[in-house]
Amino acid sequence: MKFLMIDIMQWFLFVCALFCIIRLITGRTAADKLTGLNVLSGVVLAFLVLRGVRHGTALFLDVALVYDILGFLGFLAIAHFLKDNISGEVENEETEE
Repeated sequence: MKFLMIDIMQWFLFVCALFCIIRLITGRTAADKLTGLNVLSGVVLAFLVLRGVRHGTALFLDVALVYDILGFLGFLAIAHFLKDNISGEVENEETEE
């Protein structure tokens, strides 16, 4: 019964990941795409944790921890890049007027 519930949760996370990928592709703004990427990162993290519980090994949990740290740092880097680009566009629009 325990493994059945874990398998159902994994399939649910797979469907959630598909919706996140659709959001990444169809997002109109960079913020929409960044939000989809951040949620997809969380879904993959949850999937790795479930795989670790399912197989009874700590290797998946270690990979999930490293993946989460790198995903967070990537999110911060992209957000910093977008902030610089958006502020640069606002300054250019103000000087043109």
